[in-house]
Amino acid sequence: MLQVEQLRKAFEGFQAIADARLSVPKGEVVAVIGPNGAGKSTLFNLITGHLQADSGHIRFQNEEITNLAPYKICHKGMARSFQLINIFPSLTVLENVQTSVLAKHRLDQNFFRPSKKLLIEETLEVLESFGLFEYKDRSCSSLSYGDQKVLEIAIALGSKPELLLLDEPTAGMSSEETRKIVNLIKRLSQEKGLTILLTEHDMELVFDVAQKIMVLQQGKTIAQGLPEDIRNDKAVQNAYLGETGLC
Repeated sequence: MLQVEQLRKAFEGFQAIADARLSVPKGEVVAVIGPNGAGKSTLFNLITGHLQADSGHIRFQNEEITNLAPYKICHKGMARSFQLINIFPSLTVLENVQTSVLAKHRLDQNFFRPSKKLLIEETLEVLESFGLFEYKDRSCSSLSYGDQKVLEIAIALGSKPELLLLDEPTAGMSSEETRKIVNLIKRLSQEKGLTILLTEHDMELVFDVAQKIMVLQQGKTIAQGLPEDIRNDKAVQNAYLGETGLC
């Protein structure tokens, strides 16, 4: 579904992404891991069009999308969450998800129809599937941190993407909140067949949910394969010396 080849990106002489290569098969959960500063978030920003690549190729469903605008990539069927929660704090939970559903149907710029009445049933179905229905009329700023992260993923899923990118989805969470996100990722993959690409520091989570793992070090892909192959890879073990280590 997603193919990244020889991707490079520099910032004022600093090579943040030097030679990134990545393959994401349809229907699988793929994790990108690496030591702090390896370039994981930069890679995600390049894939989703939030940064412009210096060279290389990004192909989504066999179509070149390198350096396309984020909204064009979104309309092609890709959605993402961010390290920092990216929601509309002044809107209700329902309104947050509704904005995504409206955008999917290209109704977010129709000024001649009352938006509050549009696609309510579809929006409520999304909230129900994420366990957020009871909060639908609450301001999202009143939700717990964990529920705000779930809401952000629900907003991303409101556009019905083919590929979902999750940038450190459990950062700052308690163990209970982390387990909730793990179960959600598994459900989205197993029940809905969604293709998921995530980056995460929690190695226990990575080896629990991912079918394939790519390892990034200093902007370069040093390994990609099955979890057991990655766990036993000497180059990967050396990359993690001084870090928390692989589980």
